[in-house]
Amino acid sequence: MFESFYGLSNTPFSRDIPTDQLYPSFMLEETLGRLEYAAERQLFAVVTGDCGTGKTTTIRRFSEMLDQARFTVLYLSDSKLTPRHFYKGLLEQLGCESKFYRGDAKRQLHREIELMRGIHRLQPVVVVDEAHLLDREMLEEVRFLLNFKMDAQSPMALILVGQSELWDRLQLQAYAAIRQRIDLQCKLPHYDRAQVGEYMKQHLAYAGAKHDIFSDGAVDEIYRFSSGAARLVNKVCTHCLIYGSQNGHRIIDDHMVKRVIQGELS
Repeated sequence: MFESFYGLSNTPFSRDIPTDQLYPSFMLEETLGRLEYAAERQLFAVVTGDCGTGKTTTIRRFSEMLDQARFTVLYLSDSKLTPRHFYKGLLEQLGCESKFYRGDAKRQLHREIELMRGIHRLQPVVVVDEAHLLDREMLEEVRFLLNFKMDAQSPMALILVGQSELWDRLQLQAYAAIRQRIDLQCKLPHYDRAQVGEYMKQHLAYAGAKHDIFSDGAVDEIYRFSSGAARLVNKVCTHCLIYGSQNGHRIIDDHMVKRVIQGELS
């Protein structure tokens, strides 16, 4: 739609942008480095951030950068995840039919992981997304899952990903035993004004833009509206590009951004 008007070969602010084209912020690179270390050492990591700060996108990038000859990524995202469905989901991804009872399924998972590591030389990396929605029973199961061979080693790398409230919950005394097992913690922040400008340039460059489309004033307004949350930057930029193309504006300025925000996003 707007792509041809602005001479773009790709859609710049879509969710499916290739992960190697993501804006390489310092925090993204640092988080990826920590997660790679967690995968190699089979550690327990927690990744938190506010809505729209790119947690799932970061995990997608992390999954794609891992050596598939060394690691197997098992991904779960379920707001009502129970221990039984946790084991069932992991075993299904390993090509196994899960035992019905939780204890049996847990032992079955441990056996499959032992085979994976011993025969195929693959290290499992389990990612649980939307982890701020997990109830206490499921979080406690995480602690029991990591007890392996008299607590001498972890059977897998485990990464919990969730909104900032996940870390707030883990600070409560009731979760002290789980919190003490966390090896690495990563917090994804909002972008500042300069980073929003760099983020937009990176995505427009990926799309094939030959010149600036957004004025500096427009970037100021986009930052003000989004507070530096990548998801909101994507949203307002896409709306502005649609509006600009429909009204024949090659350059999007601050007045147009304000008009779009007030008319379509308020």
